[in-house]
Amino acid sequence: MKQILVLILTFISSVGYSQKDLKSKLENYMNAQATINGFSGTVLITKNDAVLLKKSYGLADYEWNIKNTIDTKFQLASVTKQFTATAILQLVEKGRLSLTDPLSKFFPDYPKADSVTIHMLLSHSSGLALGFKELATSTMNSDSAYAEIKKMPYEFSPGSKSAYSNIGYYLLARIITKVSGEKYEDFLRKNIFEKVGMKNTGVSNNDSIILKKAKVYAKTENGFIQNPYINWRINVGHDGVYSTVEDLALWNKALYGTTILSTEMKKLMFTSHNDQNWGYGFVINPFYNQGHQLVAHDGGFFGTMSSLNRYTDDHLFITVLSNNESPSYLIAYGLAAICFGKNVELPYKHKQIATDTTFYSKYIGNYEDVKILQKNNKLYYRDFEIELLPESKTKFFRSDDNDRTIEFIPNKEGEIVKVLISKAGVVETKNKNR
Repeated sequence: MKQILVLILTFISSVGYSQKDLKSKLENYMNAQATINGFSGTVLITKNDAVLLKKSYGLADYEWNIKNTIDTKFQLASVTKQFTATAILQLVEKGRLSLTDPLSKFFPDYPKADSVTIHMLLSHSSGLALGFKELATSTMNSDSAYAEIKKMPYEFSPGSKSAYSNIGYYLLARIITKVSGEKYEDFLRKNIFEKVGMKNTGVSNNDSIILKKAKVYAKTENGFIQNPYINWRINVGHDGVYSTVEDLALWNKALYGTTILSTEMKKLMFTSHNDQNWGYGFVINPFYNQGHQLVAHDGGFFGTMSSLNRYTDDHLFITVLSNNESPSYLIAYGLAAICFGKNVELPYKHKQIATDTTFYSKYIGNYEDVKILQKNNKLYYRDFEIELLPESKTKFFRSDDNDRTIEFIPNKEGEIVKVLISKAGVVETKNKNR
């Protein structure tokens, strides 16, 4: 009996140590992201509801030197789409509309509206344009914005393929208002946020004073600038929701139950409906899933960067929210790799050195799906837009993102046979094509 007790205590101790070690690795990684790369925002990681990392970094207000905190509210950008999709599915569940309803039922004056269905809008297969970057910074009203959107040509015939569309989710938000008779923000508040207990979540407007909401800063070659004016009267459905990491953790937990959506509706939401793996408001098992079941969505718009990742089989939740254009999606990718036991390189300062360019001819070629090119004694990644800058004889960092590196690996004869491609510290091997 004593031996069994010892074994149990030893197991508990080893699990505790392992989790402590994991927490330390996650914290070290984020500390480096903050000190080296200037990450500003908040991070929350949970596994089986146990918190692995919950920490804020950087400033919510650069002018007043006010720090971000755990309860700082951040714009979510396109992470908003999952709430729009949920609202639509709630209306479907209540019999107020159908996934096969044509757009013409709600907007009979919209071009090709008979050919577009609610399903197509939700799954990015409508052919509607990406849209909105220019509209979002305008001062036009909702009717004027709709008139401009109607003029935008389709990218392809509705239902023939898939391509990401903000316009589709903007129209879904208008459909929610038409069908429910409530404002989009009121419907989300009553039917989602209040039911989940998301007390620090809402839809932005240009009038309300929102306590503890981070200001947003965009990067330029000359440093950070104030985020441009965004017209929240029209920039909704595809964008518009703000939240905190703790509220998003509540949202993640609710999606495992049936308080918000039935099992049937969740199955539709979490099913990949096309070759780009779009579900409804989520991407299902994207290429960066690291071999684990992943339901996710990222967002980015004028300084805002957000990432929400649900590794559902592992009950692992990772969300990264930033207000200074830090690449939340890449940081979340690195954090997930650490959680899955992969060796992840910490961020460090990359310094370009002078090197012998005569070696470059050995480096050019195709490495699986990656092409390395040479032009005027310089190396390039995939095309002649992204230069590779040397930090050693064999290791280079990308000119557009120094947190992405390429290392050329020779065999015993000195012939380059593969490259190690590092993205947010996660290394992937690509063999040279023969």
